[in-house]
Amino acid sequence: MKLPTLEDRLHQRVRPVDRKPSMFQKWQELLFIHWEIDPEIIQKTLPKGLYVDTFEGKTYLGLVPFYMRGIRPSFFPAVPGISNFLEVNVRTYVHDKNGVPGVWFYSLDANQRLAVKIARAFFKLPYHYAKMKASIHQENKIKYASKRVGDTKISNFEYTPKGEIFEAQPGSLHFFLAERYILFSYNPHKDQLYSGQVYHKPYPLSEAEVTNYDKHLLGLNRLDPGAKQPISYLFSKGVNVDVFSIKPVV
Repeated sequence: MKLPTLEDRLHQRVRPVDRKPSMFQKWQELLFIHWEIDPEIIQKTLPKGLYVDTFEGKTYLGLVPFYMRGIRPSFFPAVPGISNFLEVNVRTYVHDKNGVPGVWFYSLDANQRLAVKIARAFFKLPYHYAKMKASIHQENKIKYASKRVGDTKISNFEYTPKGEIFEAQPGSLHFFLAERYILFSYNPHKDQLYSGQVYHKPYPLSEAEVTNYDKHLLGLNRLDPGAKQPISYLFSKGVNVDVFSIKPVV
């Protein structure tokens, strides 16, 4: 097993030249909340072939609510009522045996049924349909609510960007948490691990003032950072994203 180097992490930001994107997306008004969590807890949840990725020996669990906009296949225009929706994902950071760093999603809740079906079928991702709403208020405060269908709890978030906008510096914790360009997924029926790549410019980041957040979605995934408070709140206005099809990890 190879551990990722900084060169490996930077390499993932290079746009693929041998393939065309399968989809185009815009990720907007993102909030990144992160907790430290025991790496042994995370490792036990991962499929064969994935390993916890650490920063200075520490492992992190993330909760990310945001807006999805302009979602469309590369060969088709955006469609009103289908191409714009909301998403909240629960994630951690991993690498494969080749030292490729990426994201492992425990769950992705979205309020667009077709998007949930497509992501499950073509990207092997654990999407769930949810009732969701979000609004932007004075001073750019975002109020965000999500309730998974079949669940009784509403997860509420309130957050506001604050401070100067910056790009995460390579080698920093912000870079480790935000600058991820590979996703991993797993098909248990085929016992096959997959990876998919995205391309976008580095996130324009700022600190976030969070006046309300909910850990309920962590609990639905049987993950609990305990009494620990989040170690980081980051905001990004967003990026335009090219999404490439998944392929088997060999």
